[in-house]
Amino acid sequence: MTRPAPAPAVDRHSRLAVLLLLAVTAVWGSTFFLIRDLVEHVPSADFLAVRFAIAAVLMFVVFHRQTLALTRRQLALGAGLGVLYAVAQLLQTVGLETTAASVSGFLTGTYIVLTPVLGALLLKDEIPRTAWVAAVIAMVGIGVLSLSGLAMGFGEALTLGSALVYALHILALGRWSTARTALGLSTVQAAVIAVVCGAAALPDGLTLPATGGQWMSLLYMAVVAGAGALIAQTWAQAHLTATRAAIVMAMEPVFAALFAVLLGGESVTWRLLVGGSLVLGAMYLVELRATSHDDDLTALEDPPAEALHHDV
Repeated sequence: MTRPAPAPAVDRHSRLAVLLLLAVTAVWGSTFFLIRDLVEHVPSADFLAVRFAIAAVLMFVVFHRQTLALTRRQLALGAGLGVLYAVAQLLQTVGLETTAASVSGFLTGTYIVLTPVLGALLLKDEIPRTAWVAAVIAMVGIGVLSLSGLAMGFGEALTLGSALVYALHILALGRWSTARTALGLSTVQAAVIAVVCGAAALPDGLTLPATGGQWMSLLYMAVVAGAGALIAQTWAQAHLTATRAAIVMAMEPVFAALFAVLLGGESVTWRLLVGGSLVLGAMYLVELRATSHDDDLTALEDPPAEALHHDV
């Protein structure tokens, strides 16, 4: 009897990585309204400093062995990644104070196209034509989903800058993170983000949330959208190309719109349906190509199942 060959571990890991990134984008999408409410009472740098300080402490308690096992080079890498992420978070959150939510979502989403562009320019990555097409489709989808007008002011410029830094962070994770170092790197990143944002908050003093509801929102963003998302993204990008990861993460504004409908009382619009469908189509396109590529590699590297198993 002929038995099917087992699925390669690499393929299983990449599929799990995609699912984890989808979960991360869903969590990020759920935090949008919480952030908008919090930054009205707590300055952006203060909010980010406290959020990631809590995340860093929790992560070090749980993953201190993995963190202390990092080499100096890996610690330096984690610190560099943390600085990139902190700068991106500060630019995005400060920009959100003076930028319409829809415009902020679109401009932040430009990292989907910036990631392959910077990968080709800085790292000489070969980006498949399918990935370029998917990136453009995803950008059009986010534009349909988010934009009703676009005027470039100071807040918009900050948000566009955050997209550029996010793209650099995605590229660095895709190039240098590994599954073995993911937990330690995530912990170092969280600590560095807290330090950078704390330094930005110090000149005006640290402002803390004032109500129980604000603290609950902050704890959710520290534990789930902070620690959990950093760990998941760092591990997932050890198994995906930077461009593929960026296109999967294009689902963030789609999830944000869904949560706005489900929890914010907003209506389902043609923008949500068309824009969300385009983003989903882009993700399906890049995942279909990735699955086909994995199958081709398996066929080349592994002997046919009939050569391994005989009828009995």
